[in-house]
Amino acid sequence: MALTNDEWRMRTYEVYMRVTKLPDSVPLSPPSISGSLIALTIDHTLLKPDATTAQIDSLCDEALNETQVAIEDGAKEIDMVINIGALKSGDYELVHNDIAAVVEAAGGHPVKVIIETVFLTYEEKIAASFISAEAGASFVKTCTGFSGGSASIEDVALMKKTVQYKGHVQVKASAGIRSLKTCLEMLEAGADRIGT
Repeated sequence: MALTNDEWRMRTYEVYMRVTKLPDSVPLSPPSISGSLIALTIDHTLLKPDATTAQIDSLCDEALNETQVAIEDGAKEIDMVINIGALKSGDYELVHNDIAAVVEAAGGHPVKVIIETVFLTYEEKIAASFISAEAGASFVKTCTGFSGGSASIEDVALMKKTVQYKGHVQVKASAGIRSLKTCLEMLEAGADRIGT
């Protein structure tokens, strides 16, 4: 959907108002917890936190091609980091278009949008989750863990409340999850998948 920044701001504000009025304990239908289920919710991601500016520019220029190549080479899912600068500056149209382009390039394969919750305000977490869902993402993901943050129960619950209207959009809690106790807490908060 092609919306202007003003239209995105209005829609994001409407979602913010809806999400903040929901009770903190949203009924989620959590799965029964078993060892085999937990194993199915965990995946590992290798990201490169020491990338140079030239490497980042190259990746941005080639992101869509790289997505297609990754799929052709057998990737089953694509992870991308949201354009944090555009999000924080309120350029929701750019954020949406970036995500939608990767979703389209992924050709039906799931796209996980990492929103880097550590950098975002409460309102920006709602905006990032909502725009990701509207752009066709399959998952919203808390963070990479490379910026000093980790997944929090509160962020997972907020993200779930924000995207649950879509039905199929899932939440991945990632970074800092190192125990069964924390894993179970994240699942109970609304996470559908766990990243370590």
